[in-house]
Amino acid sequence: MDNHEIAKLLAETADLMEIAGEDGFRIRSYRNAASVVDGYPEPLSAIVKDPGQKLTDVPGIGKGIASAIEEIEQRGSFERRDQMLELYPPTALELLNIQGLGPKSIKLLFDTYRVSTIDGLEKLCQEQKLRELPRMGAKLEEKVLRSIAQYRQRSDRFLMSFAQGVAQELTEYLMAVEGVEQVTAAGSLRRGKETVGDLDLLATGPGAAAALEKFVKHPKVHEVLGHGENKASVRFGLEGLQVDLRALPREHFGAALQYFTGSKEHNIHLRTRALKMGYTLSEYSLARVESKEPVAAATEEEIYEKLGLAWIPPELRENQGEIEAAEKGTLPKLLTLGDIRGDLHMHTTESDGRATLEEMALAAKALGYEYIAITDHSKALAMANGLDEKRAVAFAALVRELDQKALGIRVFSGLECDIKKDGSMDLADDALAELDFVIGSVHSYMNQESAEMTDRLLRALENKHLRAIGHPTGRVLLHRDPFPFDFDAIASTAARKKVLLEINASPERLDLTAALARAAKARGVKFVISTDAHHPKHLANMRYGVTMARRAWLEPSDIVNTLGAADFARAIGRA
Repeated sequence: MDNHEIAKLLAETADLMEIAGEDGFRIRSYRNAASVVDGYPEPLSAIVKDPGQKLTDVPGIGKGIASAIEEIEQRGSFERRDQMLELYPPTALELLNIQGLGPKSIKLLFDTYRVSTIDGLEKLCQEQKLRELPRMGAKLEEKVLRSIAQYRQRSDRFLMSFAQGVAQELTEYLMAVEGVEQVTAAGSLRRGKETVGDLDLLATGPGAAAALEKFVKHPKVHEVLGHGENKASVRFGLEGLQVDLRALPREHFGAALQYFTGSKEHNIHLRTRALKMGYTLSEYSLARVESKEPVAAATEEEIYEKLGLAWIPPELRENQGEIEAAEKGTLPKLLTLGDIRGDLHMHTTESDGRATLEEMALAAKALGYEYIAITDHSKALAMANGLDEKRAVAFAALVRELDQKALGIRVFSGLECDIKKDGSMDLADDALAELDFVIGSVHSYMNQESAEMTDRLLRALENKHLRAIGHPTGRVLLHRDPFPFDFDAIASTAARKKVLLEINASPERLDLTAALARAAKARGVKFVISTDAHHPKHLANMRYGVTMARRAWLEPSDIVNTLGAADFARAIGRA
């Protein structure tokens, strides 16, 4: 198994232990181990097989976890997980995805009604039996039913980061086939959608047909859905992502790439334009209607050029005005990853991160950044070992000391300060004044009504020390919907107060959405793109935030961390 699969089994065991009401320390040990395993740069399976190496040499892995990993490598599970699955079926884990239910509620449901499936929970709510349990009522039944409907809509979706990992793995695998010249991802992944339903890959070159044969024999293929002369479809990995591979002659690659990238709405608009100009546009070529003679097919650029358009970046192809802008020559000069000069949201061992201040700074320097802000949690997040006022002031001094070490990267002191239920900040103003970059974030009471949440955020925006609103809508992709509030009011106030809105690059969040970020830009808002990293490996997630910014039509001038270190320091009054 790869590290991600091992981590998933450890995290699943922790979830089952929590449902069972076991000791919190032991649960955290499994969760921490899952985080360590998922973030470790080398395959742990190789360490298990190498008699000269020990799993316990990996920081964060003790004897118990090492034994579990060795057992996973041998048989795909381990004793503690098996014990938990004797108590609760694996379907009970699905219930953790339903808003309104926690581990204690799930245990109560199972102990009382033996319910451990989504269907069983839905039936329970429809029969109004949930309200008969302690601390549950009719409102919770309604909330659970809504959440079940939302969960079913997203249950066949996959994070962009997961799909990109699969695409990279398969690309490397298929490029080893003799005669394969190119393997390219298309579809919603190429457009940068935060979640995808399936993965489209295109292969070209004289070996493309042979690539189809190798594709269906990949060891992670669990089901072959179809296998023809030019296309094969499979279910890939434990998660069952559908992957379609098409073999193409290179002379049709551009037309196929344009067609299979989409979106559907963009392609309909483009085909309509082509017809008005006397062409037909298909996955094979742009051709004249009357003679069927192809006029462009090899590259996307020549297709768009023949249609009187500048080439449109895939992230913009949503039929949201991009074709009109391409015709007028007014497409934005989109942000690129190379424009980012610093990362301004990350956590260390001072709260719930997995690396020290210096380790995070050096990891960011290795990525070529000029500066970072270390922004550990405030005291409200007790489970994350958040900082109180005294620790925050000491932390700021510690960061200033680190900044003087001449590491080759500027280090700013920061804090991710909780915005409390009433909109006040979690720490006193005199403590916040000691910090260079304060992010305000909502981590609790997300079930407030829209008016309450709007007032809460508006009050937070009045704090003179606030530099940015972190993950502004609170969503967690495939798990938690955004909390409701008046976004226009918040964006307008943020622009007036010169408070940044964060585009959180964590692939589980990607918050703000592209639509909201584009709307906020129209109101004069400036942005920060940051990773919310809890491990040096997470710093590489910046690319996902950049993708979201590109989908929002954002340019380098819209993003504060495209500034050089000196200009950024001046911008926040810390030159």
